[in-house]
Amino acid sequence: MALKDLFPGTSNTKKAEEAAPPYSPPDQTEPAGEKAGRVETFSRLLKKEKPPKVELGEREKSEFEHEQDVITKKIEKYRASQHGFGRLMKHPVKVLTEQPIHTLYVTIPAALLFFLIATAFVIRDSGISALYQSTMIDDILIFSFLIASVPLAILDFREMSRRRHIEEALPNFYRDLAGMNDSGMTLPNAVHLVSQSDYSTLTPYVKRLDNEMSWNVTFIDAIQRFRARLATPLTDRSIDLIAKASKAGGDVSEVLRAAANDSYEYIMLRTDRRNNMLIYIVIVFIAFLVFVFVIYILVTTFLSVMATAGAAASKTSAAAASFGANVDLPLYTRLFTHAAILQGLFSGFVAGQMGEGRAVAGLKYSIIMVIIAWMMFRFFV
Repeated sequence: MALKDLFPGTSNTKKAEEAAPPYSPPDQTEPAGEKAGRVETFSRLLKKEKPPKVELGEREKSEFEHEQDVITKKIEKYRASQHGFGRLMKHPVKVLTEQPIHTLYVTIPAALLFFLIATAFVIRDSGISALYQSTMIDDILIFSFLIASVPLAILDFREMSRRRHIEEALPNFYRDLAGMNDSGMTLPNAVHLVSQSDYSTLTPYVKRLDNEMSWNVTFIDAIQRFRARLATPLTDRSIDLIAKASKAGGDVSEVLRAAANDSYEYIMLRTDRRNNMLIYIVIVFIAFLVFVFVIYILVTTFLSVMATAGAAASKTSAAAASFGANVDLPLYTRLFTHAAILQGLFSGFVAGQMGEGRAVAGLKYSIIMVIIAWMMFRFFV
C-alpha cells in the first residue's frame, strides 16, 4: 500500500491549491486605465512634452478677449496718466511744483486775467483817459507782476536750497558707502547700513533706495532711480559713473571715493564763487538804492520847487509864465517811478546771473527792488 493511500486528504488539497489562481493583496490592485494614465503622465514629464492644448469655445474666447482688452486699456490709461497732459490732470500740484518754471503755466494766465479785470473796472470808473493819467494802472501792473513772479521765485529758492543740501551731503554718503564696501559687505548690505545714518535732506532718498533694494531690485536699477529722483547736475554725473562701474564689474569702492572727491571739490568751488560774488550783489543793491534816492531828491526838491515857482510866476506876467510853467510834476513823478521800477527789475536779474549763474535766481532780488521802488514813489513822494 502506498503512503498517499494512507492520507487521502493531502493529495486532494494539493490539487486544489495547484488549480487555484495565485493570491494578490487587495490594496495593490488598481484599474488598468488609471495605471496607464500615470504612466503616460510620467513619460510626458520625462520627455518634457507640453500638455495638450485646451480648445476653447466661442463664448470662452470672447470673454478672454474682452478681459484682455480691459487690461490693455487700463495699462494704456495708466501710462497716459504718467506723461503730458494726463499727468497734469491727475497730479496738478506735483507737476506744477516739481519744476519751478512750470508755475508760469498758471501764474501768467492768472496775472493777465487780474490785469484785464482790474483795468476794466478802472476804465469803467474813470474813463479811457485813466490808462495814461491815473497811477492805478501802475499799481495794477505791479500786482500782476507779483502774481506771476512770486510763486516762481519761492519755488526756485526752495528747489535750489534742496539741491544745495543734497549735494553737500553726497561726499559723506559716498565715503561711507565705500568704507562699508571695503569691509567686505555687498553694495545692498552697505546701502542698508548707511541708510540708518543722517544725511540731512538726502536721508529720505537713501531710505527709499534701501527699500527698493530690499524688494530684490538690482543695484544698477535702484541707483538709476535714485539719480532720477535727486535730479541735480552733480548727482547725474557721479551716480551715472557709479552705475557704469558696477555694471562693468570694476572696483566700485575706488569709483565711490573718486565721486566723493569730485563732489567735494565741486561744492567747494561753488561755495567760493558764491562768497566772492556776494560783494557784487551788494553793489547792485547799493547802486539801485542810490538811484532811487537821487530820483526821490530830484522829484521832492528840484522839480517841486520848479513847478511851484512856475505856477507863481504865471500869475504875474506872461513873460514870467514861461519860467517853469510847463513843469508837469505828476508826469515827471510817474516817469521817474517807471524808471526806478525798471531799474530794480533788471538789476535783480543781473545780480542773479552774477551771484548764482542763473538769471532766474535773481528774480527774488527783482521782486524786492521793485517793491521798494513802488512803495517809495507811491507812499513817500
